[in-house]
Amino acid sequence: MNSSNEVAVIKTSEGDMVVQFWTDAAPKTIENFKKLARQGFYNGTIFHRIVKGFMIQGGDPNSK
Repeated sequence: MNSSNEVAVIKTSEGDMVVQFWTDAAPKTIENFKKLARQGFYNGTIFHRIVKGFMIQGGDPNSK
């Protein structure tokens, strides 16, 4: 991880995940993610795909 990049900690029933933001590559996507997270949009959603050290996929509101 690049220590100068902002991160988010996602707390789950299986443990915490640290997500590193690459603001220079995807500024609008990151701002949208942070806005939705602050509003509680992702609370109770599931992660349907996890590749350790690479990526996660989830956040579908229909998975609540």
